[in-house]
Amino acid sequence: MLEAIIGLVAGLLIGSFLNVCIYRLPRDLSVVRPRSFCPACEKQIAWYDNIPLASYLMLRGRCRNCGTRIPLRYPLVELLTGVVFALFVGWLGLGLLALKWCVFGALMIGLSFADLEERILPDELTWGGTAAGILLSVWVPMQSGYVQLFLASRWSERWVSVGESVVGAFVGSGLLWAVGALFKAVRHKEGLGLGDVKMLAAVGAFLGLQGTLQTLILGSVAGSVIGLIYIKVTRKEYSSYELPFGTFLGFTALVVGFLQVPLGR
Repeated sequence: MLEAIIGLVAGLLIGSFLNVCIYRLPRDLSVVRPRSFCPACEKQIAWYDNIPLASYLMLRGRCRNCGTRIPLRYPLVELLTGVVFALFVGWLGLGLLALKWCVFGALMIGLSFADLEERILPDELTWGGTAAGILLSVWVPMQSGYVQLFLASRWSERWVSVGESVVGAFVGSGLLWAVGALFKAVRHKEGLGLGDVKMLAAVGAFLGLQGTLQTLILGSVAGSVIGLIYIKVTRKEYSSYELPFGTFLGFTALVVGFLQVPLGR
């Protein structure tokens, strides 16, 4: 219970930072300076108005200075990150394994909301996530996969884990890039952004090739079904609507990730 509470508090704090990244990275702004400010009136936010979840509730969702409504995305990201961290740390305890999955959860949440809001998947999170996933695979062994199937007798467990991570990152994203290139050749227009390809590389670095393929299939199905329903309900133009595919990849990757987490310690 105590470990889950620690995870929740850490997740709320990281969620607050993710909100900064979601707003600033697509605009090429520093996530360090200046301090948090209201995008409407540009006044700095006092520390007591920047407490995750609590400040939003106390302020009733509005800026103290100008009264502009604070987007619901802010408390949602904080709450979701807090819950994800609490689950991972509560299940796995305090250690490298929990750290890996918390980093993965934070990356997927940040990328999902950035794509939903701005239709941009920042390189800092995609390439940075890929590097983090490969690096963590050195110390946190990945689940059995295709690399272990063929090379388990030749490589040590550590290098098999790194191989799983690298193969998941580059083969999975390569397949998605090939699909996008084929679509462009046939339809003569962009059907897939490179940001989605780079995001799938980050997913693969954490989940391996099998988990990446599962994410790609589930994300494609969810994006197609929910996207079509949204277009019908809002009466948007099907040919011009830009689907936030990264959002669907991110949330389905989280589901696949939870299924991979070993529940026993």
